[in-house]
Amino acid sequence: MTHPFRFAVSASAATSGAHWTEIARIAEGSGYSTLHVSDHYVDQASNGGQMLAAIPAMAAAAAVTDTLRIGARVLCVDYHQAVVLAKSMATLDLLSDGRLELGLGAGWVQSEYEAMGLAMDPAPVRISRLEETVAFMREFFAGEPLEFDGEHVRAAGFRGQPQPVQRPCPPIFIGGGAKRVLTLAGRIADIVSFNFDNSAGVVGAAGVQSSGADAMDQKVQWVRDGAGDRFPDIELEVGGYFVAVTDDPLPAAERIGGMFGLPAEDMLRHPNALIGTVDEICETLQARRERYGFSYVAIAERNAAAFAPVVARLAGT
Repeated sequence: MTHPFRFAVSASAATSGAHWTEIARIAEGSGYSTLHVSDHYVDQASNGGQMLAAIPAMAAAAAVTDTLRIGARVLCVDYHQAVVLAKSMATLDLLSDGRLELGLGAGWVQSEYEAMGLAMDPAPVRISRLEETVAFMREFFAGEPLEFDGEHVRAAGFRGQPQPVQRPCPPIFIGGGAKRVLTLAGRIADIVSFNFDNSAGVVGAAGVQSSGADAMDQKVQWVRDGAGDRFPDIELEVGGYFVAVTDDPLPAAERIGGMFGLPAEDMLRHPNALIGTVDEICETLQARRERYGFSYVAIAERNAAAFAPVVARLAGT
């Protein structure tokens, strides 16, 4: 199954309510399907210095738009009590008339855990908690009496309310870059987002270098292994982190690649890079959909206007 292209704006640097609502309106008007925000709480370079909290920002974006989907890329389950998070997400889906994409992740920014006074468990424990949280949220959204007694999540004696508009639940969006979480995502997610392997707790050159074209083949295979027969139904998303819409791609690729110790040729082929003319980028996206299955692409807000001609040409095709 080939999924049609759609595009998201990832925006985490809004500095005021007016700025944020302007971003949402422009994204909708430019043909982007979704507005993503990150889920960070500490102003540090490792997480982009985000000012706005994710959940109220999502609600505000939904309130000033009509068709734009809203989501987080992604909500860290360690930062949110499971029942409160499930109720918040069901409420967002209800109040947005079914426009929520429920992005969930296991957490990865070690410095943020430390700054917030949270214990950061080993990756297997965090990923197990993510899996259990997804299972709980699906039960919450079903609206039946809850008797959930897991290792990490416990809730009993009530029904999940309100009921989300999207049935049986909003699409579950799980992101990651390592084998365990991508295999899990293949098994339980509706949308899988591919990222660097951030197991070191920071973003750096090593993660970018280890996430090239051939490595992405392996990541997609991990998802395929987890998904089995349901793989064709899963939407595959990737972040266009390195974007330059330009008639002269080589200098741009040299500049961007130089920041991560990659030659221009490798940067042009990097699955998270979209560098070239509108025609060239469209051809690249079509080739990557054929190779990897990527049909859903997230673009940073700073590049959204320049990238809009690509969206106009490919969205829905």
